Amino acid sequence: MPLVAHNNLPSFDRLREQGYDVLSAGSSLSLDPRELHVGVLNMMPDAALEITERQFLSLIANCSQPAQFYAHFFSVGCLPRSGAAQAHIDEHYTTFEQLRETRLDALIISGANVSNPALDEEPFWNPLREIIDWAQENVHSILCSCLATHALVKQLYGIDRRPLRHKKWGVFSHRATNRRHPLLQGINTRFDVPHSRFNEITREQLETAGLHILAESDEAGVHLAVSPDQSRLVFFQGHPEYDHNSLLKEYKREINRYLAGEIGERPPYPDNYFSSHAAELVESFMDQATRARARGDSMPAFPEGEMEPHLDNTWGDTGKALFSNWIGLVCRLAHSERCMPFMQGVGREVAFGMRDCAS
Repeated sequence: MPLVAHNNLPSFDRLREQGYDVLSAGSSLSLDPRELHVGVLNMMPDAALEITERQFLSLIANCSQPAQFYAHFFSVGCLPRSGAAQAHIDEHYTTFEQLRETRLDALIISGANVSNPALDEEPFWNPLREIIDWAQENVHSILCSCLATHALVKQLYGIDRRPLRHKKWGVFSHRATNRRHPLLQGINTRFDVPHSRFNEITREQLETAGLHILAESDEAGVHLAVSPDQSRLVFFQGHPEYDHNSLLKEYKREINRYLAGEIGERPPYPDNYFSSHAAELVESFMDQATRARARGDSMPAFPEGEMEPHLDNTWGDTGKALFSNWIGLVCRLAHSERCMPFMQGVGREVAFGMRDCAS
């Protein structure tokens, strides 16, 4: 189903170049009038800001539900930003103050970088609490990614995440634990999901709070859970939105930090991710980098481009199917409540509104 480029966000053009169906706001009027408006709270750091946009837009664009999709990005002003990133947000994002006067159909909340031992000490904590309080009354369903999951279960259920002895990092096999749930319809009973985190929320913590576990891994723990009503809150601990090279880029960053002396131990490979050939390229690079550092020479370039063809994406199709199921659930919730959302006063060319999303 098509995305509607209702503003000049550069990520829309990037997706067009990749072959996705992206309509202009004017052309969308002549097609199926049903619309779905999804807010995306993007709290990712500058380097991942636009990548995160494209990852979630790609999931929306791959959705099989019969609707035109409007994605409305916003952030919180308390996060440190470079001048370029702030200019991007100022030009292409809306604000929560504008959105709160309206009502979205659904809300996605990204992860974020943290620098404090406790989440309630983070600068985004109070703004996020305000957004969640609003969204619970005005949004049909909220989908949370990784850090956002940890923040929301703390805010709403008093659950504190637990630190892991080592970073949970890699691609892990998961098993669906409730195959009859609408979110898991048509999805394999076993599927892969990437994880990248230093903390976790356990099955026991979630079940004690009345949440329902839908997918988990023997190695990585719970990936997917939902609120007691089975639909209003959807929690990911993993990253089904990740690109095939997302973990590679994280590994490159950590290796460069190690070589620069910012961290004392060489980071391990992400679990179940590098092929043998990709690992050989890393070891060759490390040999060259070690010798260059000993001689005082400039460092060689990390072989990111050479490694990419040797990486597999074993989670993308499941992520798309799960996301499409979530959008379908949002559509049914909107239709069952006979809800007619309403975006006014935010400079859109097309009147916002949910027009019977039932298929």
